Amino acid sequence: MNQTPVRNVVFDVGRVLFRWDMACLFRQMVAGEDELDFVLGHVVTEEWHFEHDAGRDLGEMVAERKALFPAHAAVIDAYATRFLETIPGPVPGSIELVEQLDAAGVPLFAITNFADEFWDDFRPRHAVFDRFRDIVVSGKERLAKPAPEIFQLAARRFGIDPEASLFIDDNEANVAAATRLGWQVHHFRDAPALQADLARRGLIAA
Repeated sequence: MNQTPVRNVVFDVGRVLFRWDMACLFRQMVAGEDELDFVLGHVVTEEWHFEHDAGRDLGEMVAERKALFPAHAAVIDAYATRFLETIPGPVPGSIELVEQLDAAGVPLFAITNFADEFWDDFRPRHAVFDRFRDIVVSGKERLAKPAPEIFQLAARRFGIDPEASLFIDDNEANVAAATRLGWQVHHFRDAPALQADLARRGLIAA
């Protein structure tokens, strides 16, 4: 059966458009790789951060974590106040693909797991988001990928048909969730592979 032509492209943000690595911040603050591994593996973990992406209150999270790890209060506070230092810049080649799609007239949207206040600080710094018609942010909706509800909310709000839309994400669970809901998907690994897929679909020039 022929696949429905893609009419819309929906991006993830972290690790698709912009690099994200909490070590970029905490390597500045701790002595040695063993301590960095402990901080990232036990204190300020991606799993803990994901709770904030899903809408949990930052002050509550920080107070709870500092009670558990009082010797690491400084890094926990830095997570709350210096989060943008965990985002060192664009993923090589990805912003250029957004520009090509926009120039070709392809409607662009995004669904991102991103904490509310961190997004409000991050978004105005990057003009690439002006090319997007709408962006669903998990922290604002209190829904996070891979929950099916955030994809359903996005499709309604964007006014798009998932079967005619390409969802791009680096996270396998998010890609699988979108697939189950009828979206076309690209499991992102790097910009050259995405460029080849977009060209194959006729969305940008080969």
